[in-house]
Amino acid sequence: MASISLSGVIKDYGVVRAIHGVDLEIADGEFVAFVGPSGCGKSTLLRMIAGLEEISAGTIRIGGKIVNSVPPRERDVAMVFQDYALYPHMTVSQNIGFGLKMRGVPPDEINSRTREAAQTLQIEPLLERRPSELSGGQRQRVAMGRAIVRRPQVFLFDEPLSNLDAKLRVEMRTQIKRLHALFGRTTVYVTHDQVEALTLADRAVILKDGRLIQQGSPIELYEQPQSRFVAEFIGSPQMNMLPGIVEGDGRSVNIAGRSELLLEPIDAPRGQQILVGIRPEGFHLTDKEAGMPAAVEVVEPLGSDTMAICKIGNVTITVRLSPEHRVRTGDTLPLAIDLRKVSVFDAQSGKRI
Repeated sequence: MASISLSGVIKDYGVVRAIHGVDLEIADGEFVAFVGPSGCGKSTLLRMIAGLEEISAGTIRIGGKIVNSVPPRERDVAMVFQDYALYPHMTVSQNIGFGLKMRGVPPDEINSRTREAAQTLQIEPLLERRPSELSGGQRQRVAMGRAIVRRPQVFLFDEPLSNLDAKLRVEMRTQIKRLHALFGRTTVYVTHDQVEALTLADRAVILKDGRLIQQGSPIELYEQPQSRFVAEFIGSPQMNMLPGIVEGDGRSVNIAGRSELLLEPIDAPRGQQILVGIRPEGFHLTDKEAGMPAAVEVVEPLGSDTMAICKIGNVTITVRLSPEHRVRTGDTLPLAIDLRKVSVFDAQSGKRI
Protein backbone atom coordinates (compact mmCIF):
# COMPACT_ATOMS: atom_id res chain seq x y z
CA MET A 1 0.00 0.00 0.00
CA ALA A 2 1.13 3.56 -0.63
CA SER A 3 0.17 7.19 -0.48
CA ILE A 4 0.04 9.34 -3.62
CA SER A 5 1.20 12.94 -3.77
CA LEU A 6 0.74 15.38 -6.64
CA SER A 7 2.59 18.68 -6.44
CA GLY A 8 2.11 21.39 -9.06
CA VAL A 9 1.25 18.83 -11.72
CA ILE A 10 0.78 20.34 -15.19
CA LYS A 11 -0.02 18.73 -18.52
CA ASP A 12 0.34 20.60 -21.80
CA TYR A 13 -0.62 19.38 -25.25
CA GLY A 14 1.26 21.85 -27.41
CA VAL A 15 -0.15 25.28 -26.57
CA VAL A 16 -3.20 23.78 -24.83
CA ARG A 17 -2.94 23.32 -21.06
CA ALA A 18 -5.07 20.36 -19.98
CA ILE A 19 -4.05 20.25 -16.29
CA HIS A 20 -3.32 23.47 -14.40
CA GLY A 21 -0.97 22.89 -11.46
CA VAL A 22 -2.87 20.32 -9.41
CA ASP A 23 -1.81 19.75 -5.79
CA LEU A 24 -3.33 16.70 -4.10
CA GLU A 25 -2.51 14.29 -1.27
CA ILE A 26 -4.07 10.81 -1.20
CA ALA A 27 -3.52 8.85 1.99
CA ASP A 28 -2.38 5.24 2.20
CA GLY A 29 -5.46 3.02 1.77
CA GLU A 30 -7.80 5.89 0.88
CA PHE A 31 -10.47 5.61 -1.84
CA VAL A 32 -10.55 8.86 -3.84
CA ALA A 33 -12.79 9.62 -6.81
CA PHE A 34 -11.94 12.14 -9.54
CA VAL A 35 -15.24 13.46 -10.82
CA GLY A 36 -16.23 16.15 -13.27
CA PRO A 37 -17.76 16.76 -16.70
CA SER A 38 -16.27 15.35 -19.90
CA GLY A 39 -13.01 17.08 -20.81
CA CYS A 40 -12.22 18.28 -17.27
CA GLY A 41 -8.90 16.38 -17.14
CA LYS A 42 -9.75 13.59 -14.72
CA SER A 43 -8.63 10.71 -16.97
CA THR A 44 -5.50 12.62 -17.98
CA LEU A 45 -4.61 13.04 -14.30
CA LEU A 46 -5.17 9.32 -13.67
CA ARG A 47 -3.03 8.35 -16.66
CA MET A 48 -0.21 10.56 -15.38
CA ILE A 49 -0.33 8.73 -12.04
CA ALA A 50 -0.17 5.43 -13.95
CA GLY A 51 2.73 6.66 -16.08
CA LEU A 52 0.76 6.36 -19.33
CA GLU A 53 1.02 10.14 -19.86
CA GLU A 54 4.16 12.19 -19.26
CA ILE A 55 3.73 15.22 -17.03
CA SER A 56 4.83 18.62 -18.34
CA ALA A 57 5.76 19.99 -14.92
CA GLY A 58 5.42 19.15 -11.26
CA THR A 59 6.05 16.04 -9.19
CA ILE A 60 4.19 12.77 -8.63
CA ARG A 61 5.13 10.56 -5.68
CA ILE A 62 3.87 7.06 -4.94
CA GLY A 63 4.81 5.72 -1.52
CA GLY A 64 7.07 8.73 -1.03
CA LYS A 65 9.11 7.95 -4.17
CA ILE A 66 9.21 10.38 -7.09
CA VAL A 67 7.93 8.47 -10.13
CA ASN A 68 8.03 11.15 -12.85
CA SER A 69 10.48 9.11 -14.92
CA VAL A 70 9.53 5.63 -13.67
CA PRO A 71 7.96 3.39 -16.39
CA PRO A 72 4.35 2.25 -15.77
CA ARG A 73 5.22 -1.39 -15.06
CA GLU A 74 7.63 -0.34 -12.31
CA ARG A 75 5.17 1.92 -10.43
CA ASP A 76 3.40 -1.03 -8.79
CA VAL A 77 -0.03 0.18 -9.85
CA ALA A 78 -2.83 -1.75 -11.58
CA MET A 79 -5.32 -0.06 -13.88
CA VAL A 80 -8.83 -1.10 -14.88
CA PHE A 81 -10.01 0.49 -18.12
CA GLN A 82 -13.42 1.45 -19.44
CA ASP A 83 -13.22 -0.98 -22.39
CA TYR A 84 -11.99 -3.99 -20.32
CA ALA A 85 -8.87 -4.45 -22.58
CA LEU A 86 -9.09 -8.25 -22.52
CA TYR A 87 -7.23 -10.50 -24.97
CA PRO A 88 -9.99 -12.13 -27.09
CA HIS A 89 -7.98 -15.28 -27.92
CA MET A 90 -7.22 -16.05 -24.25
CA THR A 91 -9.43 -17.73 -21.68
CA VAL A 92 -10.52 -15.88 -18.55
CA SER A 93 -7.85 -17.72 -16.58
CA GLN A 94 -5.15 -16.76 -19.06
CA ASN A 95 -6.29 -13.12 -19.14
CA ILE A 96 -6.16 -12.85 -15.36
CA GLY A 97 -2.76 -14.48 -15.08
CA PHE A 98 -1.11 -12.87 -18.11
CA GLY A 99 0.49 -10.00 -16.19
CA LEU A 100 2.03 -12.44 -13.73
CA LYS A 101 3.32 -14.61 -16.58
CA MET A 102 5.03 -11.59 -18.16
CA ARG A 103 6.75 -10.92 -14.83
CA GLY A 104 8.14 -14.45 -14.67
CA VAL A 105 5.96 -15.69 -11.81
CA PRO A 106 6.07 -19.54 -11.57
CA PRO A 107 3.05 -21.31 -13.18
CA ASP A 108 1.88 -22.89 -9.91
CA GLU A 109 1.74 -19.50 -8.21
CA ILE A 110 -0.05 -17.99 -11.23
CA ASN A 111 -2.71 -20.70 -11.03
CA SER A 112 -3.11 -20.29 -7.29
CA ARG A 113 -3.42 -16.49 -7.43
CA THR A 114 -5.72 -16.62 -10.46
CA ARG A 115 -8.12 -18.98 -8.68
CA GLU A 116 -7.97 -16.86 -5.54
CA ALA A 117 -8.89 -13.74 -7.54
CA ALA A 118 -11.66 -15.60 -9.38
CA GLN A 119 -13.08 -16.84 -6.10
CA THR A 120 -13.04 -13.33 -4.65
CA LEU A 121 -14.89 -11.99 -7.72
CA GLN A 122 -17.22 -15.01 -7.94
CA ILE A 123 -16.18 -15.90 -11.50
CA GLU A 124 -14.66 -19.36 -10.91
CA PRO A 125 -17.12 -21.09 -13.28
CA LEU A 126 -15.99 -18.75 -16.08
CA LEU A 127 -12.25 -19.47 -16.01
CA GLU A 128 -12.21 -21.54 -19.21
CA ARG A 129 -14.43 -19.21 -21.23
CA ARG A 130 -13.24 -16.54 -23.65
CA PRO A 131 -14.26 -12.86 -23.46
CA SER A 132 -16.73 -13.21 -26.36
CA GLU A 133 -18.71 -15.67 -24.22
CA LEU A 134 -19.09 -13.23 -21.31
CA SER A 135 -21.55 -10.48 -20.46
CA GLY A 136 -20.36 -6.91 -19.90
CA GLY A 137 -20.45 -7.31 -16.14
CA GLN A 138 -18.50 -10.57 -16.32
CA ARG A 139 -15.85 -8.99 -18.56
CA GLN A 140 -15.43 -6.15 -16.09
CA ARG A 141 -14.93 -8.64 -13.26
CA VAL A 142 -12.23 -10.36 -15.31
CA ALA A 143 -10.52 -7.00 -15.85
CA MET A 144 -10.68 -6.39 -12.11
CA GLY A 145 -9.32 -9.89 -11.47
CA ARG A 146 -6.33 -9.13 -13.70
CA ALA A 147 -5.69 -6.06 -11.55
CA ILE A 148 -6.06 -7.60 -8.09
CA VAL A 149 -4.07 -10.74 -8.93
CA ARG A 150 -0.94 -8.57 -9.11
CA ARG A 151 -1.43 -7.32 -5.53
CA PRO A 152 -0.32 -3.77 -6.41
CA GLN A 153 0.18 -0.83 -4.06
CA VAL A 154 -2.41 1.24 -5.94
CA PHE A 155 -5.58 0.49 -7.91
CA LEU A 156 -6.58 2.91 -10.68
CA PHE A 157 -10.04 2.77 -12.27
CA ASP A 158 -10.82 4.76 -15.44
CA GLU A 159 -14.63 4.96 -15.77
CA PRO A 160 -14.92 1.16 -15.48
CA LEU A 161 -18.73 1.03 -15.31
CA SER A 162 -19.72 3.44 -18.08
CA ASN A 163 -20.41 0.63 -20.59
CA LEU A 164 -22.76 -1.25 -18.26
CA ASP A 165 -26.51 -0.92 -17.87
CA ALA A 166 -28.02 0.70 -14.77
CA LYS A 167 -28.63 -2.53 -12.85
CA LEU A 168 -25.12 -3.85 -13.51
CA ARG A 169 -23.58 -0.53 -12.50
CA VAL A 170 -25.22 -0.79 -9.10
CA GLU A 171 -24.02 -4.38 -8.68
CA MET A 172 -20.46 -3.54 -9.73
CA ARG A 173 -20.32 -0.50 -7.43
CA THR A 174 -21.08 -2.85 -4.56
CA GLN A 175 -18.39 -5.25 -5.77
CA ILE A 176 -15.75 -2.51 -6.03
CA LYS A 177 -16.57 -1.17 -2.59
CA ARG A 178 -16.39 -4.68 -1.15
CA LEU A 179 -12.99 -5.26 -2.76
CA HIS A 180 -11.63 -2.01 -1.33
CA ALA A 181 -12.81 -3.02 2.15
CA LEU A 182 -11.21 -6.46 1.66
CA PHE A 183 -7.80 -5.37 0.35
CA GLY A 184 -7.50 -1.83 1.75
CA ARG A 185 -5.37 -0.66 -1.17
CA THR A 186 -5.04 2.99 -2.15
CA THR A 187 -7.63 3.48 -4.90
CA VAL A 188 -8.18 6.30 -7.41
CA TYR A 189 -11.43 6.10 -9.35
CA VAL A 190 -12.36 8.30 -12.32
CA THR A 191 -16.00 8.87 -13.23
CA HIS A 192 -18.28 11.50 -14.73
CA ASP A 193 -21.16 10.01 -12.70
CA GLN A 194 -21.40 11.90 -9.41
CA VAL A 195 -23.62 9.13 -7.94
CA GLU A 196 -20.73 6.68 -8.38
CA ALA A 197 -18.30 9.13 -6.83
CA LEU A 198 -20.47 9.79 -3.78
CA THR A 199 -21.41 6.17 -3.13
CA LEU A 200 -17.90 4.72 -3.57
CA ALA A 201 -15.32 7.21 -2.36
CA ASP A 202 -14.01 8.28 1.02
CA ARG A 203 -13.24 11.60 -0.65
CA ALA A 204 -14.25 13.10 -3.98
CA VAL A 205 -12.14 15.54 -5.98
CA ILE A 206 -14.14 17.83 -8.27
CA LEU A 207 -12.35 18.92 -11.45
CA LYS A 208 -13.31 21.51 -14.04
CA ASP A 209 -11.25 22.66 -17.02
CA GLY A 210 -8.14 20.97 -15.66
CA ARG A 211 -8.39 22.61 -12.24
CA LEU A 212 -9.19 21.19 -8.82
CA ILE A 213 -12.35 23.05 -7.78
CA GLN A 214 -13.21 21.41 -4.45
CA GLN A 215 -12.50 18.23 -2.55
CA GLY A 216 -14.03 16.62 0.51
CA SER A 217 -16.14 13.80 1.80
CA PRO A 218 -19.35 13.10 -0.14
CA ILE A 219 -21.50 14.63 2.61
CA GLU A 220 -19.31 17.76 2.75
CA LEU A 221 -19.60 18.32 -0.98
CA TYR A 222 -23.34 17.74 -0.89
CA GLU A 223 -24.07 19.99 2.08
CA GLN A 224 -21.33 22.62 1.75
CA PRO A 225 -20.60 23.26 -1.94
CA GLN A 226 -18.21 26.19 -2.30
CA SER A 227 -19.45 27.26 -5.74
CA ARG A 228 -22.51 27.12 -7.92
CA PHE A 229 -20.70 24.68 -10.21
CA VAL A 230 -20.17 22.13 -7.41
CA ALA A 231 -23.68 22.70 -6.03
CA GLU A 232 -25.29 21.90 -9.38
CA PHE A 233 -22.90 19.10 -10.30
CA ILE A 234 -23.19 17.14 -7.06
CA GLY A 235 -26.59 15.70 -6.25
CA SER A 236 -29.32 14.13 -8.36
CA PRO A 237 -31.57 15.90 -9.12
CA GLN A 238 -29.29 18.92 -8.97
CA MET A 239 -29.63 21.77 -6.51
CA ASN A 240 -32.30 24.35 -7.33
CA MET A 241 -31.12 27.94 -7.79
CA LEU A 242 -33.59 30.70 -6.91
CA PRO A 243 -32.66 34.34 -7.60
CA GLY A 244 -32.79 36.51 -4.49
CA ILE A 245 -31.86 39.90 -3.08
CA VAL A 246 -30.18 40.56 0.25
CA GLU A 247 -32.34 42.51 2.69
CA GLY A 248 -31.52 44.48 5.83
CA ASP A 249 -28.30 43.46 7.54
CA GLY A 250 -27.91 40.24 5.57
CA ARG A 251 -30.09 38.24 7.90
CA SER A 252 -32.95 37.93 5.42
CA VAL A 253 -33.31 37.53 1.66
CA ASN A 254 -36.14 38.21 -0.74
CA ILE A 255 -37.03 35.18 -2.84
CA ALA A 256 -39.85 35.41 -5.38
CA GLY A 257 -41.24 38.45 -3.59
CA ARG A 258 -41.15 36.83 -0.15
CA SER A 259 -38.79 37.60 2.72
CA GLU A 260 -37.07 34.59 4.25
CA LEU A 261 -35.13 34.85 7.50
CA LEU A 262 -31.78 33.00 7.32
CA LEU A 263 -30.37 31.04 10.25
CA GLU A 264 -27.11 32.99 9.97
CA PRO A 265 -26.51 36.41 8.39
CA ILE A 266 -24.56 36.40 5.13
CA ASP A 267 -21.63 38.68 4.37
CA ALA A 268 -23.23 40.68 1.55
CA PRO A 269 -24.53 44.24 1.33
CA ARG A 270 -28.19 45.10 1.19
CA GLY A 271 -29.57 44.92 -2.34
CA GLN A 272 -26.93 42.49 -3.66
CA GLN A 273 -28.24 39.92 -6.10
CA ILE A 274 -27.68 36.36 -4.95
CA LEU A 275 -28.63 32.80 -5.80
CA VAL A 276 -30.29 30.75 -3.08
CA GLY A 277 -29.45 27.06 -3.52
CA ILE A 278 -32.01 24.57 -2.23
CA ARG A 279 -31.84 20.81 -2.66
CA PRO A 280 -35.07 19.11 -3.83
CA GLU A 281 -35.57 17.74 -0.31
CA GLY A 282 -35.09 21.24 1.12
CA PHE A 283 -38.73 22.08 0.39
CA HIS A 284 -41.75 20.87 2.33
CA LEU A 285 -45.49 21.42 2.05
CA THR A 286 -47.07 23.93 4.40
CA ASP A 287 -50.32 25.87 4.85
CA LYS A 288 -51.70 27.44 1.69
CA GLU A 289 -51.62 30.95 3.18
CA ALA A 290 -48.06 30.64 4.47
CA GLY A 291 -46.45 28.80 1.56
CA MET A 292 -44.66 29.90 -1.57
CA PRO A 293 -46.97 28.95 -4.48
CA ALA A 294 -45.37 26.49 -6.93
CA ALA A 295 -47.24 25.41 -10.07
CA VAL A 296 -46.71 21.69 -10.83
CA GLU A 297 -45.74 21.06 -14.46
CA VAL A 298 -44.45 17.47 -14.39
CA VAL A 299 -44.80 14.65 -11.85
CA GLU A 300 -42.21 11.84 -11.71
CA PRO A 301 -43.25 8.99 -9.37
CA LEU A 302 -40.15 6.98 -8.41
CA GLY A 303 -41.64 4.65 -5.83
CA SER A 304 -39.69 5.73 -2.75
CA ASP A 305 -40.02 9.40 -3.75
CA THR A 306 -42.08 11.60 -6.01
CA MET A 307 -40.34 14.35 -7.96
CA ALA A 308 -42.46 17.36 -8.81
CA ILE A 309 -41.12 19.76 -11.45
CA CYS A 310 -42.63 23.13 -10.57
CA LYS A 311 -42.53 26.78 -11.51
CA ILE A 312 -42.09 29.56 -8.96
CA GLY A 313 -42.55 32.71 -10.99
CA ASN A 314 -40.39 32.07 -14.06
CA VAL A 315 -37.93 29.75 -12.27
CA THR A 316 -38.19 25.96 -12.65
CA ILE A 317 -37.46 23.89 -9.54
CA THR A 318 -37.51 20.22 -8.57
CA VAL A 319 -39.17 19.21 -5.30
CA ARG A 320 -38.72 15.81 -3.65
CA LEU A 321 -41.92 14.66 -1.94
CA SER A 322 -43.09 11.58 -0.09
CA PRO A 323 -45.10 9.24 -2.37
CA GLU A 324 -48.03 9.55 0.02
CA HIS A 325 -48.60 13.05 -1.39
CA ARG A 326 -50.81 12.55 -4.46
CA VAL A 327 -49.56 15.39 -6.64
CA ARG A 328 -50.92 15.99 -10.14
CA THR A 329 -49.92 18.19 -13.03
CA GLY A 330 -51.66 21.54 -12.70
CA ASP A 331 -51.71 21.53 -8.88
CA THR A 332 -50.32 24.48 -6.95
CA LEU A 333 -48.14 23.43 -4.03
CA PRO A 334 -47.66 25.73 -1.01
CA LEU A 335 -43.95 25.29 -0.31
CA ALA A 336 -41.79 26.25 2.66
CA ILE A 337 -37.99 26.17 2.73
CA ASP A 338 -35.92 24.21 5.23
CA LEU A 339 -33.43 26.95 6.09
CA ARG A 340 -30.97 24.39 7.46
CA LYS A 341 -30.46 23.18 3.88
CA VAL A 342 -29.89 26.50 2.14
CA SER A 343 -26.68 27.57 0.37
CA VAL A 344 -26.16 31.15 -0.81
CA PHE A 345 -24.00 32.09 -3.81
CA ASP A 346 -22.94 35.36 -5.39
CA ALA A 347 -25.03 35.78 -8.52
CA GLN A 348 -22.06 37.05 -10.58
CA SER A 349 -19.06 34.96 -9.47
CA GLY A 350 -20.97 31.84 -8.41
CA LYS A 351 -18.89 31.61 -5.22
CA ARG A 352 -20.44 30.64 -1.93
CA ILE A 353 -21.22 33.54 0.40
